[in-house]
Amino acid sequence: MALTGRTALLAALGSLPVGLLAPSWTGLLAVNAPLSLAILCDYALAAPVRSLRFTRSGDTSVRLGDRAAVQLTVSNPSNRPLRAQLRDAWPPSSWTRDTEQAASRHTLTVPAGERRRITTYLRPSRRGDRRSERVTVRSYGPLGLAARQSSHNVPWTVRVLPPFTSRKHLPSRLTRLRELDGRTSVLIRGQGTEFDSLRDYVPGDDTRSIDWRATARQSTVAVRTWRPERDRHILLVLDTGRTSAGRVGDIPRLDASMDAALLLTALASRAGDRVDLLAYDRRIRAQVLGRSAGELLPAMVNALAPLEPELIETDARGLSAAALKSAPRRSLIVLLTTLDAAPIEEGLLPVLPQLTQRHTVLVASVADPHVQEMSAARGDVEAMYNAAAATQSQAQRRRTAEQLQRHGVTVVDATPENLAPALADAYLALKAAGRL
Repeated sequence: MALTGRTALLAALGSLPVGLLAPSWTGLLAVNAPLSLAILCDYALAAPVRSLRFTRSGDTSVRLGDRAAVQLTVSNPSNRPLRAQLRDAWPPSSWTRDTEQAASRHTLTVPAGERRRITTYLRPSRRGDRRSERVTVRSYGPLGLAARQSSHNVPWTVRVLPPFTSRKHLPSRLTRLRELDGRTSVLIRGQGTEFDSLRDYVPGDDTRSIDWRATARQSTVAVRTWRPERDRHILLVLDTGRTSAGRVGDIPRLDASMDAALLLTALASRAGDRVDLLAYDRRIRAQVLGRSAGELLPAMVNALAPLEPELIETDARGLSAAALKSAPRRSLIVLLTTLDAAPIEEGLLPVLPQLTQRHTVLVASVADPHVQEMSAARGDVEAMYNAAAATQSQAQRRRTAEQLQRHGVTVVDATPENLAPALADAYLALKAAGRL
């Protein structure tokens, strides 16, 4: 039984005449006996809560930052009307800050033998699976003095997907891809290394592309057109070790790497290449292999959604072995990891020859924009010390990048908002150069 504020108010009002006119046990009994009887009658007339039936429906996935609607249907099989307050409990990260109480609590009335549907709106603040907790119902009597209360387990899961904010860069990169492929109306030679077709020579064409044998067989000059390589294999390797847990701005490094991986996946699948995913620290955390172009991006988003950084050191040898196993033929291996000196020098560099011997390797890393701001700061003594420390950190990252480049690795080092387009540009440059 739960007593309401109305009951407390009536008890307080009843104590006034007792204290003023009849301060005795008889006076207390004269006031509290009718109130207690009213409470018991109100409790007896309240609709039972243990017999209520609940069913859920609604969204099962939502992008981070968007709103999800989850419906809860309440059925009242009893012969008394249900006047209730209901709390639909979810984890705190299912809402933005300070909005949980308003979003999770509902007031409803369900006539006897009928049902009503309520909607709980979620706006998750983190990726991953959000599972509903218990539904707590408090059923009030007609006088509003007492209530029955019970909790029910009504399971439902909403998967919060990565936001893919870099998709705004996709149209411009697809335009560059079409220019690279020679399919636009501009008078440029299609770049690439795979022969596409022959066409008539027009002024402005590169004379090195003239096919003299075909020209000898016809009355006009013929030129070869080329296209970028197709059906190449790209393996995206996400380092989910401790370095991926560091925050840059408002998000972990892993989230920025995911966003870049999704843009590259969308671009490469449109270019006719095959893309696989491997997330690794000391074991495989997520893997997407052999998906068709239509299934690839949804499968990638779904695999990345529950992925979280692990506070352990990444096993570079295990990562290299898993990558080689996932890419048995020549591939472009895109490793999204850190450029910190210690993990690279002690972990990646010793195993790098195994990867570069057969594959083209591209390392992409998230730079901290706050370090750039610190390096440009001037003013007081503290700002100068911060600028010196930031400049030293940037110099160390450049030396680490140069070490990787000496092994034939392409390096992309950019801030979170620039990493995705920079990685896409690096992919297009490798494709134009015929290095995939």
